[in-house]
This record gives sequence, C-alpha cells and structure tokens, in this order.
Amino acid sequence: MKNSHTFSDGTVIRLERDYNNLNRRYTQPVQGKVLSADNIPVGAMVLIHHNSLHDTNRLFNYRPLSGTDIASDLRFFSIPEIEAYLWQVPGEEWKPIDGFVTALRVFEPYRGVIQGIPPKLLQDILYITSEGQLKGHVVMTLKSCDYEIVFQDNGKENRVIRLRHSDTEDLEREEVILVHNDFTKKVNAGELLLGLTPSDAKPLHEKEIA
Repeated sequence: MKNSHTFSDGTVIRLERDYNNLNRRYTQPVQGKVLSADNIPVGAMVLIHHNSLHDTNRLFNYRPLSGTDIASDLRFFSIPEIEAYLWQVPGEEWKPIDGFVTALRVFEPYRGVIQGIPPKLLQDILYITSEGQLKGHVVMTLKSCDYEIVFQDNGKENRVIRLRHSDTEDLEREEVILVHNDFTKKVNAGELLLGLTPSDAKPLHEKEIA
C-alpha cells in the first residue's frame, strides 16, 4: 500500500521503500477498512501500528475467498484496540480513537544572521491539534512519545503524529506530563514554529490545522 505515488495527472510510479529504508513505520502497511468494531463505523478507514498486519492477527477462516480474492492483496485481520490509532469516514477529517490525540512538533527558529539555518526541534514537546481539553496547547511528554504514522492518502504520502492521552480516564500509559503555558504563548505569538519537519515548520497563523 505504500510502494507507489500518484501524481495530480493520475500517473502512478512505484516506490521501492524496502530497499533503502529499514524503518518499518515507513515501509509497512498501516491502513485498513473496518468490518466490525465497537466504536468505529463499519466501512471507515483506520490507521494502525506498523507491526499489526502480522499473521498473529490474521484471520485465515473469515470467509471462503474467491480466486480473485486469493490473487489480490485482500487480507482479514483482528487488530487489538490498543494498536488502532485514528479513523476516518470518507470525506471527513481523521479522528483519534479514545486514548489518543494528534499533534505537531514544535521548533525554535534560528534568529542569527546566517541564512539557511533550519529551526531547532524542541525534544519531547508537542502541540495538540485534535479536539479535547488540550487542543491548541503545547505539552511536554515522556521520552520517545513522538510516534509518526506514515500512510497513503489518495495515492500520496501523508503523515500524522499521535500520542497517548485521555481527558476522561486515567491511562496506564499516559504520555502527557504537563501543559507548557510559556511555549503555548510563544506559539500563539508566532515566536515558535509548528510542523512535522524543519522544512515545513511555520508560525501557527500559516498552518492549516483542523
């Protein structure tokens, strides 16, 4: 599902990810269509962990498959809820599953006289973008909570950061430590940048945030 790219004119090229990238978040499929779930509509697209599509979770006797199904890439899996992160009904925005929120990285711009110096990533600092009590706030997280999902959206690569947090329950694996009010004020004032990489980091008023 990740080994292609579709241009605006409909031309599709193949991307051989497995040969030059050993990071499974970039090389392994992370998308599926929901056939049955308690809290997600049937037919919705779902984003899952990059190791979820393993034979451990695969259903080999879900239903008799036709020859066309067997020859295709169609597979059926039962994914643990803890390994499912976001879902989307076609035509709508991606929504986090309970226990997760989405975020952008926070960067400090270089303010010297040298041209072309990229902004500096603030480690373990994220700006919450999904609905909830923390939306629009900068938070500090535990170490290594910046999990970036790489997926295909209409034939093109897209990315989103998710982390564990809940407004309504005490999570065993809660990843937000505190709300950073000083950094939130600086983001709102345009003194800190938001993005996924240094190259796309921009002030808040220039970012399109759902």
